[in-house]
Amino acid sequence: MIEFIIAVIFLLITPGPGVLTTAGIGAAFGYRAGFSFVGGLMLGGFINMMIVISGVAALVLAVPSLRTVLLVASVAYLLYLAWRIASAGAKVGFAPAQTPLGFKNGLMLQFINPKAYVVSTTLFSGFIFLPESPFVEVVLKLIVFNCIWLPVHLAWLAFGAKIGSLNLSQNRQRAINIGMALALLVVVGIALWTSF
Repeated sequence: MIEFIIAVIFLLITPGPGVLTTAGIGAAFGYRAGFSFVGGLMLGGFINMMIVISGVAALVLAVPSLRTVLLVASVAYLLYLAWRIASAGAKVGFAPAQTPLGFKNGLMLQFINPKAYVVSTTLFSGFIFLPESPFVEVVLKLIVFNCIWLPVHLAWLAFGAKIGSLNLSQNRQRAINIGMALALLVVVGIALWTSF
């Protein structure tokens, strides 16, 4: 169980589409504005885990044409998010928008987030600690995962809000945006590299 907890922490604190978008929303719109998006991410993440645990993801990904369509959709959306962050100019966060991304956006992101599938597959197919009771193990893993997941995402939201509230120079704000966008592009590159 300790190894599982350590793996969850390290897999969640590394930048991926969910945490980078959460931080971007915090920076652009403030801490409270990100709650709806985080709620959508959490529900989407739970559904994502159920898809992986049930084996549906393995069945879907076994169809080459469907796998390609999902990969293209994922990459396109992640590139769009990277562009929105990079093009925000001298304001940390997203390119000018009237409202932050909300619950629906968080929910949908988890279905095309390649990191979410990798994390779910890694955590639920590995780190076996109750081989005699797989159902109880899955339930415990879900509880532990979410007890770590929520504070990590709220911390990224707070980090983004803090960065957004600082009186940083335009060059520093632009550099932060470009750094966040580049981190997202790394995730896209890893997704493409691991899919071939």
